[in-house]
Amino acid sequence: MDFKDSVLQFASRVEKLCPQIQTEEATKNALIMPFIQLLGYDVFDPFEVSPEFVADIGIKKGEKVDYAIIKDGKPCMLIECKHYSEKLDPHNSQLFRYFHTTEAKFGLLTNGLNFRFYTDLVTPNKMDDKPFFEFNIGEIKDNEIAELKKFHKSYFDVSNISSAASELKYLNELRNHIVAEMNTPTDDFVRYFAKKVYPGQVNQKVLELFTGLTKKAFTLLVNDLINDRLKSALKTESANSEPLTEAPLDEKGDSVETTQEELEAFMVVKSILRQKLPINRIFLRDAQSYCAVLIDDNNRKSVCRFHFNGKKKSIAILQGDKSFPKIEINSLDDIYSNADVLLKAVDQFV
Repeated sequence: MDFKDSVLQFASRVEKLCPQIQTEEATKNALIMPFIQLLGYDVFDPFEVSPEFVADIGIKKGEKVDYAIIKDGKPCMLIECKHYSEKLDPHNSQLFRYFHTTEAKFGLLTNGLNFRFYTDLVTPNKMDDKPFFEFNIGEIKDNEIAELKKFHKSYFDVSNISSAASELKYLNELRNHIVAEMNTPTDDFVRYFAKKVYPGQVNQKVLELFTGLTKKAFTLLVNDLINDRLKSALKTESANSEPLTEAPLDEKGDSVETTQEELEAFMVVKSILRQKLPINRIFLRDAQSYCAVLIDDNNRKSVCRFHFNGKKKSIAILQGDKSFPKIEINSLDDIYSNADVLLKAVDQFV
């Protein structure tokens, strides 16, 4: 199993474990220690992982950080842990105090769900206020897995991570600002684009009009980019697959044909469900009356159904009462509007 698969497998277990975790110590045992092992370190070898690592602070002796990753006999990363239900914001000052008393170059603050990596980009030997890399394990993305891999024992290189940390930090901050502007555009942001296309003076009335238009434009742009990538992936998958000699059969043995539109809708749903499930657990099964998206290829774990055969197209999404009410859609873009409902349906099976 490669690193990416190991991370996704760990992520799928975390949500199931949380209801059973009552204490901070249980968080360490159930979530933090397996995560450290995921990075290739032996948590039972004190030459690699030192629990309750002593980090004396001035006249205060015996101050301890939860874990220290040891490299060449010296701490290279300090790890401070909290209960999975705790917010991390109030606790970075504790790690901050430990950081400058040791030779560690990196600090990790985590509750087992959220992971924040710190270093000293602003002032040498003084931990930055903001992390240069952070992620939620339940929503971890491919690019974040690639960054996390740099901390694996087999690839860990202080100079390599440090050189990339500055760029990563500012990229993440820019991304957060862009996402914030997309969701709730500021007046300055809207005014900048309005002046590009509106011939008259941008007064308050025009600004209000363009606020909604700017937000809608970003939504359309993102959907177009996603659809382009999905279509490209479908073409590649189609080119690499062997042609079927005969049409597939449904459960009754009748011939069915999965349309290109149904395949594209499946890719859209797949991209949404990927937030909670590994891709290899999501399947498509076609039938005469509808096309279903299943978990683990199990007909009893149907998340949604595409009804694309009639004049009006709709998607039926599983509800808490096990019903599948239909939602009419005009285009595949409308599926994104029901992302929250799809993710809620998945919760019934994971």
